[in-house]
Amino acid sequence: MIRKSIRNYLDYLKVSGIDEVFIDKSIFEQALDQSTSTLTGDPGELLKRFEAENRDCRKCVLCEQRNKFVYGGGNPRAKMMLIGEGPGGNEDRIGKPFVGAAGQLLDKMLTAINIKREEIYIGNMVKCRPPGNRDPNPEEVAACRPLLDQQIDIIKPQIIVLLGRVAAQALLETRASLGSMRAGEHEYRGIRTFATYHPAALLRNPGLKKAAWIDLQRIRDVYNTL
Repeated sequence: MIRKSIRNYLDYLKVSGIDEVFIDKSIFEQALDQSTSTLTGDPGELLKRFEAENRDCRKCVLCEQRNKFVYGGGNPRAKMMLIGEGPGGNEDRIGKPFVGAAGQLLDKMLTAINIKREEIYIGNMVKCRPPGNRDPNPEEVAACRPLLDQQIDIIKPQIIVLLGRVAAQALLETRASLGSMRAGEHEYRGIRTFATYHPAALLRNPGLKKAAWIDLQRIRDVYNTL
């Protein structure tokens, strides 16, 4: 997890125009030891701790217009983790993920496959709302990626479900279409990973619900084997 987070942070520095970084070896090794030790303990307490430590994050421009930092929420020992692209207006106002119309539809989608929302954990690629609900850019995703990887390593889900093209392309680091990603099964950090439509897309285009139902049934079948 630490190596992945460092790589993502270096990628962020690169896109920011910083090509060289000096690191004192002894300090670097000490930081690795300290970072590794922070992931031991109760998952719920660890998530609360890291949320508190990062709620004032200013690693990218999204902090400038946010109302609330939306870290994530749900079962800290969840077998399944859902990941969207970023908070919307309601989430930014309340500070919790998927609380608006898309969140209500997500609850119905989960109920349809006999999964309760309190069983799972929900997060986003970025923790602050992009202005106008635009797609988060690569620099913003890179700045938040270590936090997301940290959440995944703490929760240790057995299934990851990516909600929408933006989240799927960002996490899997691909430019493939959502259609092609939906058709297959993927892996992220050794975890079985699936992609499907974002609930907001289903609200905009109800004609996609039939295809989303096919995805949900496949996810349900895997979930029920855990």
